[in-house]
Amino acid sequence: MVWGGGLLAKWGVLDFAGGIVVHNIAGLAALASVLYVGHRHSDDKGPHSIPLVALGTGLLWFGWYGFNAGSEFRVDSTTAVAFVNTDVAASFAAVAWLLVAWITEKRPSFLGLLTGAVAGLATITPAAGYVSPAASALIGTIAGLVCYGAVALKNRLGWDDALDVWGVTAWAASWGSCCWACSRPPRSTPTGSTACWRATPRPGQAAGGGRAVVCLGVRVHVRDAVADQQRSRRCTSPRAWRSWARRGLHHEEAYVGLG
Repeated sequence: MVWGGGLLAKWGVLDFAGGIVVHNIAGLAALASVLYVGHRHSDDKGPHSIPLVALGTGLLWFGWYGFNAGSEFRVDSTTAVAFVNTDVAASFAAVAWLLVAWITEKRPSFLGLLTGAVAGLATITPAAGYVSPAASALIGTIAGLVCYGAVALKNRLGWDDALDVWGVTAWAASWGSCCWACSRPPRSTPTGSTACWRATPRPGQAAGGGRAVVCLGVRVHVRDAVADQQRSRRCTSPRAWRSWARRGLHHEEAYVGLG
């Protein structure tokens, strides 16, 4: 729908490396799943291991260079700019999340720093080859603030999104898809002589990005609603659910001895 002359492309939507294709869909699908599946029967005791979270974030960050820069499908100036923008946006988003968490929660959080980095990576994905490094710094900074607020809203509403997929990736990709509507036309590469971030609105990108978010959100919610209605087996008892999910569905147990 975004690439190859699809419906969203006809609306004026541009997506350099799949921010809408991957992150928006994943985040909105996560929200639909959270609303239809409901809260976990077991208590959320927080992350299992902060070092493993840090390791996973590092692997994501490293892989994102290929994800964004590789979407140019060749090595040129746009590839280099997309590579740099990926690093800049993630760095600024990580620091922005850390600072706002420090101010609001009265303590710095290493987990927040890592989460902010992922938010920055997801945000810059649709705009990686279209903006300058200076613009990506601004985009990443705002992404850290926006995604922190989205996660705080999720916590206040009591939604059980264990990995904050909606609060981080959905909001990040939505912001990244619409934010560069004030950038230069994408046919001009960021290595040109003029500024790449200017007050020249691109209403097609902003409106198209907004309509894409709404369209995809409705689609995944309808899908989950239909699946919920057609589900032939529902386990309302926590013990029955654990037994069925571990043995009846997967035929294995994640943690031996928990019953």
